[in-house]
Amino acid sequence: MSSIPTKVPFVNLSLQHQPIQSQIEQVIGEIIQRGDFILGQALTEFETAFAAASGVQYGVGVACGTDAIALGLQACGIHPGDEVILPANTFIATIIGVIQAKAIPILVDCDPDTALLDLTAAETAITSKTKAIIPVHLYGQMVSPRQLLDLANRHDIIIFEDAAQAHLAEREGYRAGSIGKAAAFSFYPSKNLGSFGDGGMLITNDAEIAQKMRTLRNYGAPSKYLHTEIGTNSRLDNLQAAVLNVKLPYLEKWNRDRTLAAQYYNTLLEPLKHQGIVPIANHSHSGHIYHLYVIRVTEKSPIDRNTLQEKLARDGIQTGIHYPVPCHLQPAYQNLGNRGDFPRAETLCEQILSLPMYPGLSNIQIEQVVKAIV
Repeated sequence: MSSIPTKVPFVNLSLQHQPIQSQIEQVIGEIIQRGDFILGQALTEFETAFAAASGVQYGVGVACGTDAIALGLQACGIHPGDEVILPANTFIATIIGVIQAKAIPILVDCDPDTALLDLTAAETAITSKTKAIIPVHLYGQMVSPRQLLDLANRHDIIIFEDAAQAHLAEREGYRAGSIGKAAAFSFYPSKNLGSFGDGGMLITNDAEIAQKMRTLRNYGAPSKYLHTEIGTNSRLDNLQAAVLNVKLPYLEKWNRDRTLAAQYYNTLLEPLKHQGIVPIANHSHSGHIYHLYVIRVTEKSPIDRNTLQEKLARDGIQTGIHYPVPCHLQPAYQNLGNRGDFPRAETLCEQILSLPMYPGLSNIQIEQVVKAIV
């Protein structure tokens, strides 16, 4: 049986990399010549540049986005037994980061239209043990900064942003990562700003948090062979930092390309809303950077989500589901809730479908996707 040729890939990274390949090869060659592979010049330059682009003072590169959460929470003063609120419909790395920080994850439901953390539900979940809230800026759209700040100020809790999908996203005058105490980013290859492997960063305006993060990522040592914290080995290596530093100046254009593609999707999909095909709502206008373009195949649709995904695959169109199982229903994390505890997240996971989205996605390809949906 022959495989079905791909007409529209879910992601096409070569469109980004080919035009800048010579720049990337040059900076990698320079690092090889210098021999500074760990905690070197390229990392320092990228930490400074990415923090500035995000509107904050300090950046600390780590091995992955999960470590940025786990070590970042510790750097922000989260202690074992502290409760941390986060949405049930996030990638499992958010929960893993909380658990690795020895805190207690408290899940809450989401807004069904935006898929973002429901702040009303979050406020209901706050107790005397609550020390932080993690707004996950899902799919490239930020949770409302003003509402977050109001909530955090009323209850004296830390805002720690999971901005793994929101590089340079904006809302209400804030950039992702600039709202709270600190924020975690991932540079997984398919992110809007992706490395050639794993990578992550914590950004903050607090010098003490930044310094503690540097210590924690480097064996708990603020200086060589002096270990003041129980740390780990989690450092963004120089080769990845150099690649990211080449790509960073292009990020705003790549984000605009994604926004334009999303706007064209919206236009073509508008007539399908009465048939139950509804894009995830954008409450951020041009500040949404569309790491993913997600539709809901609702109960009004004559075709269910899984059947539609199979239909698109037969037409050579790759799709994804982000995410098919909410965190509390994952086998390893059933202690966090029972089926029915977070009904909107549970319903959403059965409806959502991520369509192809990347810089360079053409209008013709978008038309092919929407034609295949109809």
